[in-house]
Amino acid sequence: MLNYILRRALYALPILVGVNVITFVLFFVVNTPDDMARMQLGMKHVTPEAVEQWKQERGYDKPVIYNGASAGMGKLTDTIFYDKSLRLFVFDFGASDAGRDIGYDIRQRMWASLALAIPVFIIGLLTNITVALLIAFFRATYFDIIAVVTLVVLMSISGLFYIIAGQYLVGKLLHLVPISGYDDGLNAVKFVILPVLIGVIGGIGSGSRWYRSIFLEEIGKDYVRTARAKGLPESAVLFRHVLKNALIPILTGAVVVLPLLFMGSLIMESFFGIPGLGSYTIDAINTQDFAVVRSMVFLGSVLYILGLMLTDISYTLVDPRVRLN
Repeated sequence: MLNYILRRALYALPILVGVNVITFVLFFVVNTPDDMARMQLGMKHVTPEAVEQWKQERGYDKPVIYNGASAGMGKLTDTIFYDKSLRLFVFDFGASDAGRDIGYDIRQRMWASLALAIPVFIIGLLTNITVALLIAFFRATYFDIIAVVTLVVLMSISGLFYIIAGQYLVGKLLHLVPISGYDDGLNAVKFVILPVLIGVIGGIGSGSRWYRSIFLEEIGKDYVRTARAKGLPESAVLFRHVLKNALIPILTGAVVVLPLLFMGSLIMESFFGIPGLGSYTIDAINTQDFAVVRSMVFLGSVLYILGLMLTDISYTLVDPRVRLN
């Protein structure tokens, strides 16, 4: 197991380097350091002196990737890419282009993202599995047909519709919860109830339909027919046999997203004014804060790779036949 984890960690290094390079290149294709300086200074008529001072203070006065004026390894190390990218691999995110400590912002904002993401994940997973089992129980009936059509309709509706409709009906007309905002501690509950509800409802269509397909595939296998031949009721067959043997594909979709819960929801947090990592990333994109964008993309890549490793490891806990070498 330890050898497998170390090997996967080594495989992840070139992937992270590639993601870092692509993010860097794409950002600087769109923006030059001069453009970033003018955006951050926020003035229509910015003097060249002010631009140069801003670049020097933040390390953008060097060549982007290759420094022909330096000697030896300085041609590669005395560059913006080397200064801004290498320390990410030790999770030193540095300061944003606005001067704030990115690591501090991430530690502060991650809790708001988790307050939204964890309830959506847990409630959504339980709801989707329950609905899928219920549909599988009534398979090949009118209930099955109506349920599948309803799920297809739900998954065809844009997530923005659920957000706008929920804010209008629950927040504006019924005045049950605030439309947007956030607070610390238990006071945060009233602010996350609506986005959690919308997140769960918005995921029922695709989630339940996918789990239904998994359960129907398991129902057609030999061990299910054997269980029925022994006289077990259909409910026992579904919950004691089908659900247990469907855990591996369920884990594939569930465990892999666990680390990504820290990243938050880009759209949900922006619309509901929740100061999480999702809105943090959107704000950085709007203000063209390359330091924050680069850090969040790198962190997302690390968490996604970690999720894949956790998925493989969890296989051994569910199915003893799986061994990681």
